[in-house]
Amino acid sequence: MSGFLLFVAALLIVQARAIEWREVFDAIGAYPSAVLLTAATLSAASHLIYSSFDLVGRRYTGHALRAPTVMGITFVSYAFNLNLGTLVGAVGMRARLYSRLGLEAATITRVVGTSMLTNWLGYFLLAGLAFLWWPLALPADWHIGVGALQALGGALVAVALGYLALCAFSRRREWTVAGHEIGLPGLRLAGIQLVISIANWAVMGAIMDVLLQDKVGYPTALSVLLTGAVAGLLSRVPAGLGVLEGVFVALLAPPLSNTTLIAAVLMYRAVYYWAPLAVATLLYLAMEANARKLAAAAA
Repeated sequence: MSGFLLFVAALLIVQARAIEWREVFDAIGAYPSAVLLTAATLSAASHLIYSSFDLVGRRYTGHALRAPTVMGITFVSYAFNLNLGTLVGAVGMRARLYSRLGLEAATITRVVGTSMLTNWLGYFLLAGLAFLWWPLALPADWHIGVGALQALGGALVAVALGYLALCAFSRRREWTVAGHEIGLPGLRLAGIQLVISIANWAVMGAIMDVLLQDKVGYPTALSVLLTGAVAGLLSRVPAGLGVLEGVFVALLAPPLSNTTLIAAVLMYRAVYYWAPLAVATLLYLAMEANARKLAAAAA
């Protein structure tokens, strides 16, 4: 794995040297204020939606932490997850903050698992529908044709709908996996998971569409973003650094120029990754300083 990461780093350095960075920065500076304000507002809306994911886990586990505290922890963990990876953000931050507030390890595990499931459940359905209805023209060296992409889309939709069907009709409601008890939520809670996850991914696609100034259309912007999200996850590069940019360039250049695409993705990172991380860092420090008061309030 370390060798792979070194290869990716070297590849990104080579690509970075080929970019006309002055043109990229000029393109960034040319963004209308209204576009940046819209993108920032949509980013705040997405982070607010994601912050509700752990409320599903709160309902699922029945723990007593207050909703604002739970949403604050979710926001912090998500911002760190985006920038530093799953182990630091989605798992490490939640484990640290929830344990400081008195939750047991088993409860934290179930909250984290429920949140991750919520996130990817909506991704499966939305990406599946996007690949079925708006299949992208992938580069030849990716060795994935339109038919294969549509088949993948159908499989993703089937998984998402299968989960809902399982929650609705399964007679067996609990399993034990690796020493952990896993229980199926009811259909209503599963439906909430699906709706808020789809809403979050849809808003993320809208941010990218706004930053591309509607030059490719919302369905295409969303499809490319969904492709880039899973590519970044599989690459295991922190924050998908360079991977998301590479996917957008590979799939949208032409008709758009490399300069336009890299400027859009960098602005996306600024409003969706870096600005929330700055806020989340301050909130994390405040939570650490007030952990005892928050735990007492929960008790």
